Amino acid sequence: MGFFSWVIFGALAGWVANLAVGGPDRHRSGCLVNIAVGIVGAALGGLIYRGITGERETLGFDLPSFGVAVLGSVVLLLILRAISSAGRRSRRSRDRL
Repeated sequence: MGFFSWVIFGALAGWVANLAVGGPDRHRSGCLVNIAVGIVGAALGGLIYRGITGERETLGFDLPSFGVAVLGSVVLLLILRAISSAGRRSRRSRDRL
């Protein structure tokens, strides 16, 4: 895949993952954030896929690869949300003192 294909693939995977995670505190992210989340999520999804199946995922622009990228992006967004909410809670408790 070429560079622009990775950017488009990452943007789509990041956007779908952002929609899937959703929730009441979902905020719209910019295109660059979606691209970064999608590309990093695709790498994370590939690691998860390889760990579960033992197979190596091919790097192609097809539906299974897109599903793996979205899965990895969702996991990444959930981790980032957990870290962000933990940071907010600790700041609130510090401000109360």
